[in-house]
Amino acid sequence: MLKLFYAKGTISIAVAIGLEEAGLAYDTVRIDFGTAEQTKPDYLAINPKGRVPALVTDTGTVLTETGALLDYIAACAPDANLIPTDAEDAAHMRSVMYYLASTMHVAHAHKMRGSRWADEQSSFDDMAARVPGNVTDCARYVQESCLRGDFVCGGAISIADAYLFTVCNWLEGDGVTLSDFPAIAAYLARMEARPSVRKMRARDML
Repeated sequence: MLKLFYAKGTISIAVAIGLEEAGLAYDTVRIDFGTAEQTKPDYLAINPKGRVPALVTDTGTVLTETGALLDYIAACAPDANLIPTDAEDAAHMRSVMYYLASTMHVAHAHKMRGSRWADEQSSFDDMAARVPGNVTDCARYVQESCLRGDFVCGGAISIADAYLFTVCNWLEGDGVTLSDFPAIAAYLARMEARPSVRKMRARDML
């Protein structure tokens, strides 16, 4: 059975949502960021990057990186139709995922992970101060360019929605005024109504 290593409220929850949408059986192992468990030898033996998610496959292979795991999940459950068959739609789906990974998640991380890029407290403070504005700019791009209807690819959910929902779930905590983005607010409500997300809430994973 698949085994997902995750931390509450992190991007790893996108993978759990993807697994639920795909209908795949999996176990979970919670990593406690509060005690820096991700930096301890036991977890570093699983993922030397010291980050979540990590997914152990049925063969014992460890896979990492959210987008790659979501692609893997979709490949394991083709009948779930989590990747569009149209090549341009699939490219749009992945462009959204790559944007989240390279830009929006990084903008969010400046709030509490400044030590990845700098050493001085003044630098950390400056990065954190920029988060509301930078993430608001990201939200504007999401609303105008990422959502093509009810979901990223129109009327059908895809792996990008597991990713986008998880990142947009951080918006208000990053100082974004959600009422300024009604399409995102409606999208979040649609996602919250899905059994996959309701299960994350019930398990205290989000």
